[in-house]
Amino acid sequence: MAVVSSVIVPYTSYLRVYEPLAAFPEAEREHWTRYARRVDLPTAQDELRRSLADLLPMPPVAVPVHESAEAFVAELDGVVCVCPWRTRLRGWQALEELSEQYPAAVLDVVLPPVVRRQAAADYERWRERNPDARPWIRTTVWHVPVRWFTLFDDAEREYAKASDGAPPVLRYRTPMVQARRRLARSLKTLREHFDEGPLIDGLVDVGKWLEEFHPRSLVELDYGGLVHALPDAQLADDRSAADVAAAVAALRTGDDDAADAAYERLSDRWRAVRERQVAN
Repeated sequence: MAVVSSVIVPYTSYLRVYEPLAAFPEAEREHWTRYARRVDLPTAQDELRRSLADLLPMPPVAVPVHESAEAFVAELDGVVCVCPWRTRLRGWQALEELSEQYPAAVLDVVLPPVVRRQAAADYERWRERNPDARPWIRTTVWHVPVRWFTLFDDAEREYAKASDGAPPVLRYRTPMVQARRRLARSLKTLREHFDEGPLIDGLVDVGKWLEEFHPRSLVELDYGGLVHALPDAQLADDRSAADVAAAVAALRTGDDDAADAAYERLSDRWRAVRERQVAN
């Protein structure tokens, strides 16, 4: 049974990789094997709630002092797979992204310069000792990147309405081999029709990330906290993976009108979501 958080943290979506236990070094494998047997596994909301709690002290804790020993657990064809949180690593990476997205004056209000400098120095020392480290989870807010949808088929879509106090769920899950194959086909098609650009660069980046994991892994796209920001009817009608697949397939056959129509459906849907961000 999952732990239910008393605080709902909305707006964040996730791309996760669950690796089989065999992919981990022996000591870590033993930890995750014991961990997967727990009946009180935490949820994504619990992970976000704990992270945000670190921002409440003065001065705030920009990055956890210790790495998380928590993970998400799933099964693929009867094989137990885990997705480590790696909250500390992701916190460092998020801090770097914030510095690129917001003016220093804005960041100074939330995270004083001395806190950011200390976190950056800690990360640099840690990277020297762990040059090959990578997160099992990618996150974004107020949308799902188009490149993520290329990994999935509409038939892998899982949607459940809110019921008995539980929030709605919208996610996709697919074996790693399928995710890599779909991304490669999409990338090939886009390169045949367009010059290099943000979408192609994004696909290349995701592809390199996926190559870091065990080939028998499970890949998951989870709308996460976005389900709290969108009406049930909009969630039920959301077929974004199908629209992306239709656009790529139309490009492959030279049907530019069908490709434009599919992409327009996708753009309109996510433009409406982003408008909610401005409204909030």
